Amino acid sequence: HVNRGWRVEFSSALGPYKGGLRFHPTVDDGILKFLGFEQIFKNSLTGLPLGGGKGGSDFNPKGKSEGEIRRFCESFMTELCRYIDASTDVPAGDIGVGGREIGYMYGTYKRLANKHGEGVLTGKSPLFGGIHLRPEATGFGTVYMAQHAIEDKLKRSLEGTRCAVSGSGNVAQFASKMLIQLGAKVVCVSDSNGVLVFEEGMTNSDLEQIILAKTVERARLSALETRVSGKYIPDHSPWTLPTLNVDFAFPCATQNEIDGKGANLLIQKGAMGVFEGANLPVTTEGQEVLRAHRDVLYIPGKAANAGGVGVSGLEMSQNASRTYWKREKVDAMLKDMMAGIYQQMKDNAGEDGTLEEGCNRAGFLKVAQALKELGWVY
Repeated sequence: HVNRGWRVEFSSALGPYKGGLRFHPTVDDGILKFLGFEQIFKNSLTGLPLGGGKGGSDFNPKGKSEGEIRRFCESFMTELCRYIDASTDVPAGDIGVGGREIGYMYGTYKRLANKHGEGVLTGKSPLFGGIHLRPEATGFGTVYMAQHAIEDKLKRSLEGTRCAVSGSGNVAQFASKMLIQLGAKVVCVSDSNGVLVFEEGMTNSDLEQIILAKTVERARLSALETRVSGKYIPDHSPWTLPTLNVDFAFPCATQNEIDGKGANLLIQKGAMGVFEGANLPVTTEGQEVLRAHRDVLYIPGKAANAGGVGVSGLEMSQNASRTYWKREKVDAMLKDMMAGIYQQMKDNAGEDGTLEEGCNRAGFLKVAQALKELGWVY
């Protein structure tokens, strides 16, 4: 069997190409191009000198042994290593590529290049140059962003609200963890086979079981029903369940998961906001529904989930200066970054614009100005 791999280097106007690697059977050059395009503006919003790119393979890690995954990562990096460098292109993880896979790829890079301590990949273990809080950064950052918007626009807090989270990977796990810490009720998580519903809210022990199942046992959520307080509903997503009441939606699974019908269902249930933990999880039809209801907060992934790439950028800075930052310092920098992105959105939205409009304007204008000043556009 032969798998195909790609690296889309989209824009280096603001800095080295930066974006994740995705291992999933649906991956092709079209998906990576639209994710790479979105990544340009997300990275722009962080305020860090980062360009945009994306990569991956149609390799399916599901059902593979650890040895098979390690050998694939080694083969992938053997080809990729000639295109990457701390000043050229710095990949990270994405769907199907977590700390384990980054470790295998970085090990191959070190062996081939004989360069050690290079910030050529982010999402590494803190044992060999990684930064504290990187696994949590995307999920935590999404919730920090939601917190800013809810407190500023709705004049309330997340405490006691019912929050629907989709997905059960890295972003969903840590978004759920932070929501629980802030007193919200996480009413569901999901995988591609179904939804685990927690009518009274997920507990910390429920979350521990989900993290164990997904990161250690590599199990499906359907295998967890006897170990958690929730009820498993097969062949559904959180956005197709008519009876699940939701105040705020956190789509953290994959692209195109909330369609027009799903968005309408959220509006009918009285949902007050959608915050994208995943990249482009709302389809064009879904976006049109949300835009028609301007009182519903809608923050796209390029702003809401920018904490992940933001902390990746901090990892690159840490590597370049050959230093280590404590967890508390990184968390404070992440909070500051998300507050800065929220302010950019608000400023660029103006009096009559939405946060989504402000987000798109802010990200685009920075890149456009850089292109002009570099003499690449005239």
